[in-house]
Amino acid sequence: MNFQIRISPVRVIDEDGEQLGILEVEDARRAAEERGLDLVEVAPNARPPVCKIMDYGRYKYEQAKKDKEAKKKQHQVTVKEMKFRPKIDDHDYNFKVAHVREFLEKGDKVKLTIMFRGREMMHPEFGEAILIRVTEDLADIATVEQSPKLEGRNMTMVVAPSRGGGKPRSKEDGDAASEETESAGDEE
Repeated sequence: MNFQIRISPVRVIDEDGEQLGILEVEDARRAAEERGLDLVEVAPNARPPVCKIMDYGRYKYEQAKKDKEAKKKQHQVTVKEMKFRPKIDDHDYNFKVAHVREFLEKGDKVKLTIMFRGREMMHPEFGEAILIRVTEDLADIATVEQSPKLEGRNMTMVVAPSRGGGKPRSKEDGDAASEETESAGDEE
């Protein structure tokens, strides 16, 4: 920018995008100063290098604004964790699976952890059965990213939202589906 440009001559473009031609650096800088703007090198690898006359402070501000807007539209994927125990009751299980479903619908990954205490370590298959049950219950919206793995006293598995993102069934859809299967059973 301005006095930092060393290579001469340079191709100069004015603030309206019109080419002024190939000028010496001093002449281009003088033309920028007459307009109260800066001479900024935009393509240093071109031969001759391309410089543009612009308000550099405003350019940096607009660039930061664009970057901030692009960042706002991105979704940061976070990893949530849900902990289970091998002897979990049905109500607790359903409550926790509902929360896992919410996390997945928001686009977050979920780390499922089974915590073993004492003699529970003798039967890790109970914990694995719970993790398999969770994946079956969430098969419509989740895919397994990391299969169950025993690490010390914890068994972990990671699930992520599936790409298709099938719509989660509402309670009414589930009731209608169960009524259809009951009526089909009555006809036989």
